[in-house]
Amino acid sequence: MDIFDNKKGGFTIMGGKTDVHGGFGQGLLDLNNVSSVIIDGEEAYIDMGALHAKSSVEKGIKWTTNKAEVPNGKPYWVVWVTVDRNEKGPYYAGATACYMEIDREARRGYKILADHVNRMDYSMKRRVMLSELGEKEKAALKKLLIENNAAMFDNSSDELKQALA
Repeated sequence: MDIFDNKKGGFTIMGGKTDVHGGFGQGLLDLNNVSSVIIDGEEAYIDMGALHAKSSVEKGIKWTTNKAEVPNGKPYWVVWVTVDRNEKGPYYAGATACYMEIDREARRGYKILADHVNRMDYSMKRRVMLSELGEKEKAALKKLLIENNAAMFDNSSDELKQALA
């Protein structure tokens, strides 16, 4: 498998397992178990485009790390949700939230990309980091997770359930 098979020669994020044992390609990200949720006010929805910063709200936006450059920004959250399987069945194993502001009219947005990448990694490591979410955002995320699969939510850790209480 050639990870440099696109014309621009950039890295790709590979899914699935590889036969690499300690050589080239070791430590590549496997995003098969990660989903991205966008929280827009009181609404939460799955948007897999966020895995590559191309969700419906991120498309066409010029990003800055200076919040002052986006004075009319609307707050959004990206939540990285990792799923896994235990003896009870599938469950939500990790969930981490990342903040961003977007001014659609000005086509400008504020986010710290390194924070988004690190939080995705934390989710993949089965951590729960949702304390920065407000009550309405937590309620929207909890509703989405339960509506998506109530059994998975029931099988999830008490830490996740308490974080969304």
